[in-house]
Amino acid sequence: MELTRLKGISQKRAGELEKLGISDSAQLVRYFPRAYLDMTDRTSILNVYHNDMALVAAQLVSVDPVNVYSRRKVVRAHLLQDGVAFTAVWFNMPYLAQRLKAGEYLFYGRVQNRYGQISLVNPTFEPLERNVRLKGLVPVYPLKSGITQRAVRDAVQSALAVETFESVIPRELRQKYDLPPLSAAFRTVHAPKDKTELAAASERIALEEYFVLLSAFKLIKGDAQEARIHRYTVSERQIAQFEKRFPFTFTAGQQAAVRAIYDSVTGPARMNRLLQGDVGSGKTAVALTGMYMALASGYQAAYLSPTEVLAAQNYALLQKIFPEYRVGYLAGGSTAKEKRELKAALAAGEVDIVCGTHAVLQQDVHFARLAFCVCDEQHRFGVAQRSALAEKGEMPDMLVMSATPIPRTLSLVFYGDLDVTTIPDKPLDRKPVMTSIVPAYKYDDMLAYIRGEAKKGRQAYFVCAKIEDDEGEVTSVTELWEELKNRLPDVRFALLHGRMKEKEKSAIMAAFKNHEYDCLVSTTVIEVGVDVPNATIMVIMNAERFGLSQLHQLRGRVGRGSEKSWCFLLVGADSDTARERLTVFRNTTDGFALAEKDLELRGSGDFLGTRQSGHFLTDIKHLRYSAQIIFTAKKLTDEAFERRLDFEGIRKAAMQKYESLKDVVMN
Repeated sequence: MELTRLKGISQKRAGELEKLGISDSAQLVRYFPRAYLDMTDRTSILNVYHNDMALVAAQLVSVDPVNVYSRRKVVRAHLLQDGVAFTAVWFNMPYLAQRLKAGEYLFYGRVQNRYGQISLVNPTFEPLERNVRLKGLVPVYPLKSGITQRAVRDAVQSALAVETFESVIPRELRQKYDLPPLSAAFRTVHAPKDKTELAAASERIALEEYFVLLSAFKLIKGDAQEARIHRYTVSERQIAQFEKRFPFTFTAGQQAAVRAIYDSVTGPARMNRLLQGDVGSGKTAVALTGMYMALASGYQAAYLSPTEVLAAQNYALLQKIFPEYRVGYLAGGSTAKEKRELKAALAAGEVDIVCGTHAVLQQDVHFARLAFCVCDEQHRFGVAQRSALAEKGEMPDMLVMSATPIPRTLSLVFYGDLDVTTIPDKPLDRKPVMTSIVPAYKYDDMLAYIRGEAKKGRQAYFVCAKIEDDEGEVTSVTELWEELKNRLPDVRFALLHGRMKEKEKSAIMAAFKNHEYDCLVSTTVIEVGVDVPNATIMVIMNAERFGLSQLHQLRGRVGRGSEKSWCFLLVGADSDTARERLTVFRNTTDGFALAEKDLELRGSGDFLGTRQSGHFLTDIKHLRYSAQIIFTAKKLTDEAFERRLDFEGIRKAAMQKYESLKDVVMN
């Protein structure tokens, strides 16, 4: 239903909701809370540590006129709690100056305590007298400026009153496994009475979503079992000789992975395989060995990288490993002449290997005899991109790689259309990275250490969770960049984030590698990137915001040279769970062990997050649920397909959800 047809939603309010990506009632009920306020868990402002989140009741005394500071409009309110004076500050929300009136309020936000001056940054708030209707767990939704929590809560309730919730899971299975109604789960998630009720509702919704997703993967995989066209003639002896080109002996895990690829490419069906392993486990060497199997059999191969920086790095590697073959490079930064000449050479079969970025997927790129494709860093590509690459040849074999260790439970979700091969060996010899959790009072000492290391010629990364932060809960990359430039004027800082153009990002990364900058302040775009052996320090702001596997990837950016390296974790919102996770991370270097622990501690909903889960799981990224839900969804999906229960209904729902099965896209 259109938003303006819902009770209480005006044209203006509909416009505000559309800025949140909500265009109808169905999307509104699936706009799940990112957190919940326990309205009984109030605290004294004096008991809150710097950067912690807190719920406080306070008297609003006065509001200053809107001020403009660093091109941001600032609203400042003066508050009083049990005789203690402090302030609340909102950025780029000038309309609040008129909305806030003197009186008692409940505030929830990030507390900053600098030099005895206490403030709440961008807190959400409710008049205290209205707490009559805000009992128990109160939903907190992701917001953008221009709309309030109360407005979203009211809009969601209006949508719940008109939406119908039809389960895709066949009725026979719902009855057999005593599944509660989907409609009740949606209503509970938006207004839970307690945490037990919330957990049950979250799991019911997640079960539905995973059932549809795994059904889609079953349909994709069922269509993907194509008979082999390319006949590989390479011998095992040739492969063994090729492996000697590398300056190390293949581990048992690498050998097993090579064998799995060889068995596939010499078998009756086309290969569609994921190769995953920890940082430094040797996946690239295995992938190049797979490419050699095709090249030695007279075919072409393609190597796809997510960024131009990585593509250029891989291009140099391919030229070194395959001196007897013709290697081409194709990326957005290539000149028009270079692109034109390479495309002609590929189509004529005059180039054996092409290395590049998404530019390889363009419609005018054609191959003469493409048989083997490698997609590096799988989480940056999706099924649609892999399909586009596969269509460049006549059913070529596909090998995708992931350096993000993923528990087998979740591989059902991420790689439901692929056969999974894991290199379980520990990473090859690399300098261990020392990891330290840095308390707020040690922040200045850390900066002094980094300044000293920069003077010695070392380099550092600073990583933030967000580019900007409208909700005041995290340190943004732009905010930190400005602060560091002022705090350490003799240190050269570069800024990097995902909104920059590809050429700009590549130029900054190249300049950092060439030591034109001492420190790179970035979002997680550097999670996979240039190998900079001179970078010895990784600082992760708001480390509690990242999963253990993602922290592990970021830590893997340093420790690549001969110098001692450090990973510093700065914690924003403190909690028992955050402390436990970060302590585990500090004491563990095994990526797969960390992934399993992350799943155990956070549950699959929080483990997946936005980046890992991709476009198709954005509906449920804020829900918390156990890993067992994925197994249950797998069991229900298998049974539904085996018994052919409502097969057409399931197929229709899967195609409607993802538009077409080949458009199930991961980030």
